[in-house]
Amino acid sequence: MLTRRHFTGGLLAGGVLAPSWAPSWAPSWAQAFTPAELTGADRLFPAEASGGMIASREATATQVGVNVLAAGGNAVDAAVAVAFALAVTLPQAGNIGGGGFALVHHPADRSTHALDFREMAPAAAHRDLFIGPDGEVDSERSRYSHHAVGVPGSVAGYLDLLARFGSWPRQRVMAPAIRLAEEGIPVTRTLSRNIEQRMDRFRPWPATMAVIARPDGTALQPGDVLRQPDLAASLRQISEQGAGAFYQGGIAELIAAEMARHHGPITREDLARYHTVWREPVFGSYRGVGIASMPPPSSGGAHLVQMLNILEGWDLAALGHNSAATLHRMTEAMRRAYADRAVHLGDPGFWDVPLEWIISKAYGDALRAGIDLTRATPSKAVQPGSPKPEGANTTHLSVMDRKGGAVSMTTTLNFGFGSGIVAKGTGIFLNNEMDDFSAKPGVPNAYGLIGGEANAVAAHKRPLSSMTPTLLLADGRAVGALGSPDGSRIITTVLQLILNLVDHGMNLAEATVAARVHHQWQPDRLWVEEGISPDTAAMLAAMGHNVEVGRAFGAAQSVLSAPDGFRGMTDPRRPGGLAAGPDL
Repeated sequence: MLTRRHFTGGLLAGGVLAPSWAPSWAPSWAQAFTPAELTGADRLFPAEASGGMIASREATATQVGVNVLAAGGNAVDAAVAVAFALAVTLPQAGNIGGGGFALVHHPADRSTHALDFREMAPAAAHRDLFIGPDGEVDSERSRYSHHAVGVPGSVAGYLDLLARFGSWPRQRVMAPAIRLAEEGIPVTRTLSRNIEQRMDRFRPWPATMAVIARPDGTALQPGDVLRQPDLAASLRQISEQGAGAFYQGGIAELIAAEMARHHGPITREDLARYHTVWREPVFGSYRGVGIASMPPPSSGGAHLVQMLNILEGWDLAALGHNSAATLHRMTEAMRRAYADRAVHLGDPGFWDVPLEWIISKAYGDALRAGIDLTRATPSKAVQPGSPKPEGANTTHLSVMDRKGGAVSMTTTLNFGFGSGIVAKGTGIFLNNEMDDFSAKPGVPNAYGLIGGEANAVAAHKRPLSSMTPTLLLADGRAVGALGSPDGSRIITTVLQLILNLVDHGMNLAEATVAARVHHQWQPDRLWVEEGISPDTAAMLAAMGHNVEVGRAFGAAQSVLSAPDGFRGMTDPRRPGGLAAGPDL
């Protein structure tokens, strides 16, 4: 028997909206936590604060943002401060040598904006850049060489975001990151383990070893202090000179010299040419909840909305959370969305993406009508749809402030520590995002994702991404900020967060820790976390799904507004994160 007891801690109650301005879709259980629930031993609870909330994968960086909010900074000031701090405290994913995407809600006019600061291919890039003499993809070249590096966008992105919507000067915003890089941070078990796992990749690069190794060449160990003087100097140049330091000044000169020494393709001209793009967000709705997410070249927003459109036609609450019937429907929606991703998604500056068709309710209805509710559809039988003629190591942070501002930002180096290459003299880990292109159409990338002509390598092009920074909206206000790292699993992680909140009435902590599943069309495999019941997994297998029980995935960082302030949750699947906010 299903009980709705948990609903008092759900999306609205746990919570998003104060009853005084709850929208038309707010159900009767939109209320604050009761004292009895707050003391209940059988519940999981998110972090609470009255003056704003931040969730990120690294506790020290989160605290930097909390201090910004406490001192009167807005959500954008805090988000940018956290992003720069993560470049110091989470070097395997936080970065200034990568790129990303951000959604920002501006409370003054209730507008929502999408910023694309994805990496760009250099001018020398071409379709066959990663094809070896044998005609096959050279994965070493596309992942671990200087050719793997896309022109970084993070510095331009952070500073463009701050210039347009922030309230603090960049010097003040960046000061904590500079101090952390200069004074050093204690090496955690997780960071030491991540370094140890990649030492063979790091050893060829002396500038990298200078950052992550002891003087004897062994990996930094828990309790060691990681000091990054070169990175501190780079951050200080950016603080004093702005983005020009990175793209035209001394840092650009060092990056270009690093590339020239190793026959890499990025030049000073490529760095000077880099620019961010403000784009129209992807908007959708799910059972009356407004959704805003990233448009192409991210595939996240398009396919998040597409899957929600398919699933909206079924009563998932009645079917039950993570029941075989619910998971079967979710899997079939994922399968069809990722099939479309392989063909239709790419950089809109180079490819005509049929975005409005993909996110239309009508297309969702058509896909739903083709799903067999009793049997899995083999992926080889699922072909990407055709619109009618008109006539991958990543980190996420979410921030909300008490004036209604919100930021959902996902940034990446791609793999942990990116290419593993630090540009000499900069302290900056360089990404390996060029592997996110389809090096050879039809051949999977490192995440098993298949791409086609839409995502082929080309000069100045931005590679397709799965990053899915998302805002929840109600009556023109941002009421939640969600997102996650983890490559191809990002989109389905955010999908399941929304389903858990909206359909299953979970509070933010419960929605985050609940077991997840993932399907991406190819390979034809349904990955399930160990928290999925073995009986349920067996039922799915009997329906024809190729079920594989495997590792936990995703590391969601989420914030919701509440009647008495804010709720935040960092995903326990990856240690070291923190959700916190000031009480003002």
